[in-house]
Amino acid sequence: MKCPYCKSDETAVIDTRVSEDGASIRRRRECESCDKRFTTYERVELAMPVVVKASGFRIAYDRERVRTGFARALHKRPVPTQYVDAAIDRIEQRILARGEREISSRTVGEMVMQELKKMDSVAYIRFASVYEDFQRVDEFREKVLELKRPGRKVRPRAQGK
Repeated sequence: MKCPYCKSDETAVIDTRVSEDGASIRRRRECESCDKRFTTYERVELAMPVVVKASGFRIAYDRERVRTGFARALHKRPVPTQYVDAAIDRIEQRILARGEREISSRTVGEMVMQELKKMDSVAYIRFASVYEDFQRVDEFREKVLELKRPGRKVRPRAQGK
């Protein structure tokens, strides 16, 4: 570790502590050249897979893009921010658990829909309508009926019946 003051490579660790949450290690260091002290932190760095768009274009996974999707769907809905954070954490854990270098944007979108379905039915329908590109009222009706009868796909009734 280089000293931030004199750039020397000769530093010594004089104290090590695990953070309160257990997610990082704090190290107090002293430069052997200039005798100044500084603190460093060690954290686990997990590499998220690359997201493959429907067009085949590849982009880096971006937590803020997922958060924006939740925010748009949950606009003016009574869902606390901590629920969204927890949902995003669950999505990221599922993505990492797959152990793949790439993941389709479709798969990420489906994970978001699963989380929204548990959180807020209006937000779920909003997200689904954009994500699945609804073109007809019947598509909305089918999604709403799906919510009423979990686990069963229900076909919309014919007009006039």
